[in-house]
Amino acid sequence: MYTSEFCDVQYNENLNIVLVTWKKFCRQDDYRSPLRYALKIMKTHEGCCYVADTRSGFENEQEDTNWLFEVFLPEAASTNAKTLFFIIDEDNSLKKELEGQVSELEQFFDVIYCFSLDEVAAWITYAQKAKTTI
Repeated sequence: MYTSEFCDVQYNENLNIVLVTWKKFCRQDDYRSPLRYALKIMKTHEGCCYVADTRSGFENEQEDTNWLFEVFLPEAASTNAKTLFFIIDEDNSLKKELEGQVSELEQFFDVIYCFSLDEVAAWITYAQKAKTTI
């Protein structure tokens, strides 16, 4: 598990997900280190999905968004992950940020927005029962 004042990253074996829970605004290495840790988990667990809990999130700075597109996404795509989940708040306070990233994200992954980890679990359980890749 990775933990800092900005973010927690943990692997959930039951769901085969890496859960990245953002706590508050951060930038540069404070933003990138948790994502690097998430990549390590994704690379070592077959079919591991990425889940970002953005309910306490923030808008990225452009430099970090560029890093996300240029480094994180290609490396994440090199794993066998197929789906990115974003847990958003009911008001979708990060709507503009996520809309600005979705076209880039969808070049590599299916993107699913949920309101809770339980909803993510329901998606994954449904995919497992339907024997499809998520």
